[in-house]
Amino acid sequence: MATIEECRAALGKLSDNMQGAEGDVRAAAALDRSVTCHITDLDVTFVGRMTDGRIEVDDTHPGPPHDKAQIRLAMAGDDLVALVGGELNFATAWGRGRVRLEASLLDLFRLRKLL
Repeated sequence: MATIEECRAALGKLSDNMQGAEGDVRAAAALDRSVTCHITDLDVTFVGRMTDGRIEVDDTHPGPPHDKAQIRLAMAGDDLVALVGGELNFATAWGRGRVRLEASLLDLFRLRKLL
């Protein structure tokens, strides 16, 4: 099972990957939205903001998200690490219910380019 530190590092790597993207992917990463990522097996939530092509994690707290962010992710820590490491395909994980993504319809269309 991935640790909180490994999950935070994976979010940092995802942020770095987003900032280095080009074309349509870079445009999708340029959203300015509040973000939460609930790590279900650790029952911890990372709270932050997607802005300027990066994800900035501002806080970590126990339990599910306290507030409803504009982009909400939920998954096990091992799945987050595997997704960012390229070992797990987002569409497959989402289709099997291993990853949940909630956002507005417009944001989902933009985010599909990232995922």
